[in-house]
Amino acid sequence: MPGIAWLVFLAFSMWWGPLSLAAPGHVKLLPLGCLDGESGQSVFHRKTRRLRPDMEQDPAEETETQDVAPDAELAAAIMMRHFCPSLIKTEAWEGYSFADLEIKIKESTDCYGAVLWPSAMVLCHFLDVHREQFNLTDKNVIEIGAGTGLVTIVCSLLGAKVTSTDLPDVLGNLRYNVSRNTRGRCRYEPCVTELSWGQQLEERFPRASCHFDYIMAADVVYSHPFLNELMETFDHLCSEDTVILWAMRFRLDPENSFVDRFQAKFDLEELYDLPSLRIKLYTARKKRSQSQSGAAA
Repeated sequence: MPGIAWLVFLAFSMWWGPLSLAAPGHVKLLPLGCLDGESGQSVFHRKTRRLRPDMEQDPAEETETQDVAPDAELAAAIMMRHFCPSLIKTEAWEGYSFADLEIKIKESTDCYGAVLWPSAMVLCHFLDVHREQFNLTDKNVIEIGAGTGLVTIVCSLLGAKVTSTDLPDVLGNLRYNVSRNTRGRCRYEPCVTELSWGQQLEERFPRASCHFDYIMAADVVYSHPFLNELMETFDHLCSEDTVILWAMRFRLDPENSFVDRFQAKFDLEELYDLPSLRIKLYTARKKRSQSQSGAAA
């Protein structure tokens, strides 16, 4: 029983209670609906008071007005896409609901890239509810830093021809999740392959023959030493008419400054701003001068 109780607590803490750093070496568990990591208060369960139009508010109760984060409804809708198995079985998995289907994702604690982060859910939710505006049917899509493969899986279920990429030590779990959730469900079988940012880009993905309609990226900017290589990879894979969809969780200034550098090469537009999750979703296209110079090269 202690083992089962620990697994239940771990699953609860990873998703239904987002973790926020309370102090170095400590974490603070926020219960369901507590998406405001700064105050520790629930943005859904703060004390509110709605008055009927014919009622006059007591001056002593004027402070008890509704105080809900502006992104609370959207953030809740995104997090509700996740579900846990009703019973703990021999294989642990996390469940997600996208593209009108249930998706089972196996995570691995042995590798940082094999854990699913909320930015992937944000991107998948956007793709699911904007199927007409961003129609992926028959489109060539590449995901960089695919991790557990959720974004790859959702794009495939929505009709895209997907190339899913990540580092060699992530590929085993990535292939397993992609195959498990797309076999017999998709128009095109996704291709899972290695991509180390900034390395052998022209050899692996020659500009003359590799054209991608979309580049998907979720939580690829964090505290790692390969931000220059990431920028080079974006630049190489992106042609003049390629659309980038990029979900980013804001953490530290060195990582945040990547956005400023990114805007020097790409026209950036904000699609979602979720301050309670500290996540923004962007769409981007290569600046015309950049795409022309890249084609000439």
